[in-house]
Amino acid sequence: MSQGTEGYDDGALSIAETAPVAGLSEPEASRRREARGAAPTDAASRSYGSIVRANVLTVFNLILVVAGGLTLAFGAWQDALFLAILVANSAIGIGQEVRAKRTLDRLAALVAPQATVIRDGRPRRVHADDVVEGDLVELQAGDQLVADGKLVGAAGLALDESNLTGESRPVARAAGEEVRSGSFAVEGSGRYLVSAVGAESYAGRVAGEAREFRHPRSPLERALNRLLFALVAAMIPLGAILGVSLFEQGTSFRHAVPTAVAAVVTLVPEGLILLTSLTFAVAAMRMARLGALAQQLNAVESVASVDVVCIDKTGTLTDARLRVVEAAPPASGAAFARYAAAAGSRNATIAALAEAFPGEAEDARDEVPFSSGRKWSALELADGTVYVLGAPELVAPALDAGPARAIGLARARVLPDPELPLPPLEPVGVVRLAESLRPDAHETVRFLREQGVELRILSGDRAEAVAAVAAELGIDRYEARVTPADKKRIVEELTREGRYVAMVGDGVNDVPALKAARLAIAQGSGAQMAKSVSDLVLVHGEFGAVPALVHEGRKVLRNLQRVAKLFVAKSTFAAFLILSIGLTPTAYPLLPRHLSLAAGLTIGVPAFFLALAPSGGDWRTRGFLREVSRFAVPAGTAAGLGVLASYLFSLNVVGLRLVESRTVAETVLVAVGLYLVLALEASGRTRGIAVAVLCASMAALYGLSLALSSTRAFFALTVPGAAAIAVAVVGIAIAIGGLVLTDERFVPGRGRGRATA
Repeated sequence: MSQGTEGYDDGALSIAETAPVAGLSEPEASRRREARGAAPTDAASRSYGSIVRANVLTVFNLILVVAGGLTLAFGAWQDALFLAILVANSAIGIGQEVRAKRTLDRLAALVAPQATVIRDGRPRRVHADDVVEGDLVELQAGDQLVADGKLVGAAGLALDESNLTGESRPVARAAGEEVRSGSFAVEGSGRYLVSAVGAESYAGRVAGEAREFRHPRSPLERALNRLLFALVAAMIPLGAILGVSLFEQGTSFRHAVPTAVAAVVTLVPEGLILLTSLTFAVAAMRMARLGALAQQLNAVESVASVDVVCIDKTGTLTDARLRVVEAAPPASGAAFARYAAAAGSRNATIAALAEAFPGEAEDARDEVPFSSGRKWSALELADGTVYVLGAPELVAPALDAGPARAIGLARARVLPDPELPLPPLEPVGVVRLAESLRPDAHETVRFLREQGVELRILSGDRAEAVAAVAAELGIDRYEARVTPADKKRIVEELTREGRYVAMVGDGVNDVPALKAARLAIAQGSGAQMAKSVSDLVLVHGEFGAVPALVHEGRKVLRNLQRVAKLFVAKSTFAAFLILSIGLTPTAYPLLPRHLSLAAGLTIGVPAFFLALAPSGGDWRTRGFLREVSRFAVPAGTAAGLGVLASYLFSLNVVGLRLVESRTVAETVLVAVGLYLVLALEASGRTRGIAVAVLCASMAALYGLSLALSSTRAFFALTVPGAAAIAVAVVGIAIAIGGLVLTDERFVPGRGRGRATA
């Protein structure tokens, strides 16, 4: 069977005589494309509308908007300052994610689906959007169907239509049958005449569906959701308790609204989810610069969480291109040449044979394309000769293939039935093939092992060839001669054992395992089907990019886990005040504007920088809530004790005015908050200095807000006198001293599991 401008002969690849063998002309294709108009873009990242909704329409934003509305209606407008922060945070989040989206969309164009169309009688590779109705499209194993149409020819063609029907088994398709976009060619080859494209086809509904349905939420996302649900659950009864207390005290709306808003707003970790999505978006952009397209933002975390990586040997650890080392016996080269010249279904092995044993093109009377499940292919030439090409142990067991990768060739009396065992064969020869390790394979494997990541090779190649590569790289666990179903089964078994499994692959035979893995990584040079179902695509196809991705993901995960402790400490502080002074007739120690200022200086600005900073040390998602609580509960309680003690002492003992007492409370809260940042983040000489400078800058900003009359008036603060300063120092000492005495994690530089420079 020949390709290009020639039609398919009779047999398994029957084509109607009216089939447009030459395809459309380029002018005609251009005319149809212009008549159709611009094709809708299948965005590789989130839509603009989705980004806006994710950053604006949240439960916590709703709570803040309601609180802000009540404040504007019944209280002082300055106490609605948190609304400006909400808008600013949302704007920053939207801006960063839009920037990330544009970067990822440009990068996604490099791995977008393409199709081979016949134009003017010649095959041409075009983008999926350039395919028009009436085009003749060629299919090879691994190609995605980018439009609807009717097959005008098929040679052992089997399609994966799971995105359309949910059926995981490949479906055999023959000439005359309808095919739809969204499916993939798993085996064989064929041609189809396009009948519908764009919005009129299935493409819009199934684009990206393979990766959307595949993954649950990541561990960190699930942990954050549980945390937020817990805070909402606590917010409702605490808010009710405070409301009843204010009502029973007969507090006027003018005073009740600021008190209630101050309590509720502090309970809301408004920046935590925003910071998480923002950090993931920035990390995705950094990964893009490293040559990896993150098709799901939570892939950033998944890269960090992986503890076992399953990899295919060919194309991942070794160069995908094969070369023939020798043929045994040498005379068998002529037979291999005939097979390579006549094979209609091309792959790396056929290409290597054709390069080593050039021969004149022959038409195949019939063909059984290669299947990774069967591990053999066959064809019948025009003179009636039948060849079977496949694993040496299946087709030429009497010939010694040695430890190298090899392919055997045998003659048969009739073309074998792919559904039945192979008939008796006459061995012809064995060709030994060679592949070399990628230059970065040794370094990549070493890095992953040092990081505690187990590697397993899952290969369909011979055990001897796989063992040789594994031994050279120092990989202990490997499986050879595995089928696609075997790869999937192994990945699923590891997952059931509680392992966080990543699968790296590039071929159609890797797709079942890619779908089953928690993190699917495909190579940009691989099959379209593999890229479509993956979370990460290595655009340049380099496995050596993985260490940098792991480093980036773990840095992000470590930082987010630590920064989350600051947000939850703020919520604990709010709960403490509600359950203490909130139930008394004493004026609340802090107004909403005070809390906005303190949160911005001690959490908002520091968290933004620290979430993206370099880091080292422990990382894990298991026990996330417990670890956060072990820091946040004592930290928030200690801050509450310091604030409450200094406030009540100022108000009731020293006899300071309310505005002065609130200034004392605000000063204690800012000082304790900045100390918590130091305790959490200042480890390692370089990082310690950087964090100290950051905290000093925030303290200076607070001092400036007290020094300027305009900001003092806005925030309802005053310049503290000697008595106020003395009381504030005592309150700070109570909070920090209590923390240091209870746990050394609150001593800067000594805590466990913190960042290191």
